[in-house]
Amino acid sequence: MGELSAEQAQQQQLRRTSEAEFEQLMRQYGTQVLRLIYLFVKDRSAAEDLAQEVFVKVYRHLPRFRGDSAIHTWIYRIAVNECKSYLRSWAFRKMLPTAKIRQHSATTVEAEALANLARADITRVVMSLPRQHRQVIALYYYSGLSIGEVAAVLNLSEGTVRTRLHRARQKIKAALLEEGLQWM
Repeated sequence: MGELSAEQAQQQQLRRTSEAEFEQLMRQYGTQVLRLIYLFVKDRSAAEDLAQEVFVKVYRHLPRFRGDSAIHTWIYRIAVNECKSYLRSWAFRKMLPTAKIRQHSATTVEAEALANLARADITRVVMSLPRQHRQVIALYYYSGLSIGEVAAVLNLSEGTVRTRLHRARQKIKAALLEEGLQWM
């Protein structure tokens, strides 16, 4: 076997660089993408499958990423689009809703146990919100995106995102107060 041509060597180097960059993106955003997808689809198994699909698309399209937005905004946009496709799919509509949020019992100090219960209550209420409100809450609070980034990911105006966030907060507050729980 002969030596690699300069072009082949450059292509190999680019491939190794691209794979390393992709691995870094998976380490950095994998858990956040999985959480985001779970908040959309409410099914752990489906969320894991969709997260895998998201990163397959990220890998395939990474060389064509133009940098018009932050990389995390681009990844979240892919995740949201995958969730929307899944939620429109025949398979999803034929599924029985069997997924439930599992609450973990805290075995540490009382303050941590109370904080965990409060988070579980809020998560349960967020999961009961209509999809459009759950989306903005997930992206803004759970993924830490700005209003502008949420608008870009969901392809909405910033005003619409603000309105949906406001309405979602009102619904969360009302649900928690109705259950006799404390709102932040």
